[in-house]
Amino acid sequence: MTDLPDDVTRALEEFVTATRAAFGEALVGIVLYGSAAEGALRPSSDVNVIVVLERFDKDGAERLRTPAMVAHAAVKLSAMYLLRDEVEAAAQAFAQKFADVRRRRRLLYGVDPFAAVTIPRGALITRLNQVLLNLSLRLRAAYVTRGHHDEQLAGVAADVAAPLRTAAASLLELEGQGPRSPKDALAHVAASFGPEWTPVLARLTEARARELAPGAAGDTLLRLIELARLMRARARALPA
Repeated sequence: MTDLPDDVTRALEEFVTATRAAFGEALVGIVLYGSAAEGALRPSSDVNVIVVLERFDKDGAERLRTPAMVAHAAVKLSAMYLLRDEVEAAAQAFAQKFADVRRRRRLLYGVDPFAAVTIPRGALITRLNQVLLNLSLRLRAAYVTRGHHDEQLAGVAADVAAPLRTAAASLLELEGQGPRSPKDALAHVAASFGPEWTPVLARLTEARARELAPGAAGDTLLRLIELARLMRARARALPA
């Protein structure tokens, strides 16, 4: 994992070792997903893994508790614990998230349980609409309640970058435009709405890097609300 920072690589190796010791033969696989899996981890990013198990037992969970807490404190490692027989159901219930797992994942140990997973088109369209609507609602509420706090609004903008990007990647796949990285997908989708969106995405990147200019957060948030609305209108037009 030469494309990851040394501390992240070390934390992942230690977490894999501890998880194997904790769950033994019940452990099916450990999958890294998201920005870390594509080598695009930022200092503010979580390190996301999915631990797939045959069964989840008390003793194993308690053995892993301290190593998991250490990994979280060290590199913000966040683990999901999923049973093997829950994989298909999870992919349907959380289609947007697992579509992203399908696009951006790296097997750290064992068997890749997502290699044969298919995301039902109808489920992905439904979930995409839900995600974009939820983003719109969250952003409007934040603008109303935090409008006098520029730093807080910048934080909100930074937090919605990842879901907006993965929504754009799902939208393009559903339109038959092929897989893209989430960041490239959002740039492509935004550009299709007009050149005026390029500086908005630049400010979004600045917000993620905590470099957004003072006073720019409010307008950025309003533009992101409009972008989510435009993307949802496009998603609602998709054939099932």
